[in-house]
Amino acid sequence: MSRIDLVKHGVPPEALGLLAADMGITREQLYVTLGVPRATMERKVRQHRRLNQDESERVVGVARLVGQVEQMVRDSGDPDGFDAARWTASWLQRSLPALGGARPGELMDTAEGREIVSGLVAQMQSGAYA
Repeated sequence: MSRIDLVKHGVPPEALGLLAADMGITREQLYVTLGVPRATMERKVRQHRRLNQDESERVVGVARLVGQVEQMVRDSGDPDGFDAARWTASWLQRSLPALGGARPGELMDTAEGREIVSGLVAQMQSGAYA
């Protein structure tokens, strides 16, 4: 429920910088992954205006994917030294045969795409896809 409230009320713009830093990418790279206009996001950051519901869902979706990867590694029993956010950022940019050669990051701008990407991570966890 807290994620739903966050989406409905809007993610604070500072979260973009924090998420990008955690992932080891620039805010501009994050904007591309989220499929949001750089100018719009930079204006919201400058004006301290919360993101709208669609933008917030995209940000929460990426953060949720990082959490999913983190949990997967934790469940494997050997999380020491693993940086889920940075691994996720790198993995999102890889061309994957399971996506017909597309990169997972290209799908993160839609709810359906985020679901597909999350499903791929779940398949990795189960060993169905490497």
